[in-house]
Amino acid sequence: MTLFDLHGEVALVTGAGSGIGQAIAIGLAEAGADIACFGHASKGGLEETAHQITALGRQALVLTGTVTSESDLAAAVERTEKELGALSIAVNNAGIAGAEPAETLPLGKWQKLYDVNVSGVFLSCQAEARTMLKRRKGSIINIASMSGSIVNRGLTQAHYNSSKAAVIHMSKSLAMEWADRGLRVNVVSPGYTLTPMNRRPEVADQVKIFERDTPMGRMATPEEMVGPTVFLASRASSFVTGIDLIVDGGFVCW
Repeated sequence: MTLFDLHGEVALVTGAGSGIGQAIAIGLAEAGADIACFGHASKGGLEETAHQITALGRQALVLTGTVTSESDLAAAVERTEKELGALSIAVNNAGIAGAEPAETLPLGKWQKLYDVNVSGVFLSCQAEARTMLKRRKGSIINIASMSGSIVNRGLTQAHYNSSKAAVIHMSKSLAMEWADRGLRVNVVSPGYTLTPMNRRPEVADQVKIFERDTPMGRMATPEEMVGPTVFLASRASSFVTGIDLIVDGGFVCW
C-alpha cells in the first residue's frame, strides 16, 4: 500500500549493526528508504547491514560513533544529508542492558547505562530534530522496552527499567514540544525478543521462562519490530504522535 511506501525518504538508524536495529534498518530499506547505519565501530555489523540494504537496491551509508557524543551525532546527520539527502526518518535504537541487585549496583554502572539509554536517545533526537524542524517534516521513533511500563519478574534491573520509562516519557514530551512544527515522535517498546544476546547457550533456561510467560507462547524475532516501525515512519501514521507502541505478544496484559 502506498500509505506505507518510504521511497524518497532518508532514514538514520542508531545501533544498526545487530539485532533489532539491524532488522529495522533493512526493513525500512525494503519499504523504499535509503539508510544511514550508525553504530559503535568496535561492535561491528554495520557493513553487513549496509550490504543487505544495497542488495535491495537502496543506498546505504555506514557511520561510526557513539550516541553519547554530540559531535559524532552532528557529524552523522551532516554526512547523511550530504550523501543521501534530507533526513526525514530517525530510529534511535542504540542501548545497553544489564541486571544487578539494586542494593549492590555501583553508581558507575547506573550512570553508564543512563548515559547511553537516556542521554544517548535525547542527544540523538536533538541532532535529528535540528535539521527536521527546519523543514517542518520528520518522524522520530525511539526504541524503548515493555520494561519501561512493567517490572519483569525475576530480573533485577532497576536501572534498565527506569531508563526505558524515561525514554517513553521523554518521547512524549518531545512529541508535544514539536507537534506544531511538523515533527512526530513515537516509541516502539519490544517485549522479549530473540536478539543475539538471547541466543547464547548460557541463557537458554531464561529464554524458556520468557516464552512461558508471554501469552503468545514465544519470543519475538527482531524482524517483528519492522512493521510497527514502518507504520510510525510512514504516512500511515500521519496523525500519530506521542504514543508508546508496545510489541510484546500480550505480555503487559498479564
